[in-house]
Amino acid sequence: MGNSLENNYLKRYIIRKAKQLGAEIVGFAPVSRWEENKDTTLPYYPQNIFPFTKSVIVLGVPILIPMLDTTPSIVYSELYNTTNRLLDEIGYKLSVAINVKGHKAIFFPRDGYGDISVLVAKPEAAFSHVIAGKYAGLGTIGYNHTLLTKEFGPRVRLVSILTDAEIAPDKMMSEELCIKCELCRKCCPTSAFTTTDHLIAEMDKTKCAMYHEQLKKDYRYPCGVCIKVCPVGDDRKLYGKNTRKYLNEKKILTQDPTSAEYSGWTHCRSFGSK
Repeated sequence: MGNSLENNYLKRYIIRKAKQLGAEIVGFAPVSRWEENKDTTLPYYPQNIFPFTKSVIVLGVPILIPMLDTTPSIVYSELYNTTNRLLDEIGYKLSVAINVKGHKAIFFPRDGYGDISVLVAKPEAAFSHVIAGKYAGLGTIGYNHTLLTKEFGPRVRLVSILTDAEIAPDKMMSEELCIKCELCRKCCPTSAFTTTDHLIAEMDKTKCAMYHEQLKKDYRYPCGVCIKVCPVGDDRKLYGKNTRKYLNEKKILTQDPTSAEYSGWTHCRSFGSK
């Protein structure tokens, strides 16, 4: 690991800098964890994408529940776009800062595709921030394939920095955060989750991507229902758990589109998109 004092200083510097730039959670993983855990195949290992990589730094920003609750809407769409811009800016600026410290570092963009239509045919990206976040100790992977964190449940967007700096890793979480309530399966508008017997569901990624493609055409992309309804996360202490409201949303709005209980959400959905 080289000089431990120097590495400890660099880690503290990176955490401080990342939070100054807007990241709320930061984790560190050695590339050896991809080989040890084998959650993906060799071509997706960071050290095989950029061979200089020895550590991966994963940064996260939260998705704000009240805005997410309005999905699908321009309100959530703009929130999603804002977090994307912020993540790429944080990743770029922090990579440059690490370069200045004498280490190679690049950021892997938060999304690995040019347009959602690409995912209909090829529903994968070149690198998984979700797996990287798990290996960096930020959380565990839930039933709905997202990274669940203690702070925000699955309501977090991620970007990763690949660097040749050998930085002390954070401990991976040993306890699963997913409680397998399956609210994400029950509320999914496309019924994309197709199994109930495993912690992580089998998923029809093409069906999910095709729904998102339509939302994009309507200017109210993405969906986000599976992260909206999840009860996990400290952010629920601030905004509460709306389990009954989430479960009944489709039925009640089908019967009464003007329901007062959902009026704020339906109002936001009525403007700014098709």
